[in-house]
Amino acid sequence: MTSTLNIAVLASGKGSNLKAIIDPVRAGTIRQARVSLVISNNSDAGALQIARANGIPSLHLSRQQFESDEAFNKALLSALTRHGINFIALAGYLKKIHPSIIQAYRNRIINVHPALLPSFGGPGMYGKFVHEAVIKSRAATSGATVHIVDDQYDHGAIILQKSLPVAPDDTPETLAAKVSAIEHQIYPEAIRLFAEGRVKIGEQHVEIESHA
Repeated sequence: MTSTLNIAVLASGKGSNLKAIIDPVRAGTIRQARVSLVISNNSDAGALQIARANGIPSLHLSRQQFESDEAFNKALLSALTRHGINFIALAGYLKKIHPSIIQAYRNRIINVHPALLPSFGGPGMYGKFVHEAVIKSRAATSGATVHIVDDQYDHGAIILQKSLPVAPDDTPETLAAKVSAIEHQIYPEAIRLFAEGRVKIGEQHVEIESHA
């Protein structure tokens, strides 16, 4: 029996990946997990509205509210501790996580990226910019990746990936929609694997244990 995942979801935007996590948790298809806190750096984020609609504690926390990076990071860590958070899911969170937080939650922070890492990752590779780069490169496939968060953008060990063909007539918008649907499949699946204690993490390698 594993301990319950008390998850904080950090999001900057509309919150579609947040909803993709909340729904199976509420339905009981992801057991031993609950979304206990939603944090956004954007006061108008749809993610905060989704949290309120679902009765989940939510918090607008932005670097601009603080005099220093240190003060902001302390406030973020304090909020996570106050809500008993033991797992963090980044869901379209457009800010880099400070090393102090990564250290406090080592191998317990995950992110979903709208491409097949290590391709099309790194600084500036988010949202439409990823899909524009994929199409410009004439890549035959794209997809989504769930990975561990470390101190480099889009760099940590890969947990799950799922690919799809890039159609000749795809635009960044149509590709984004298809990739988003994949994100909504593999992100809750990754959380389920963690909740079941089946994810074993090495330096740059993840092993998923099969059911007994």
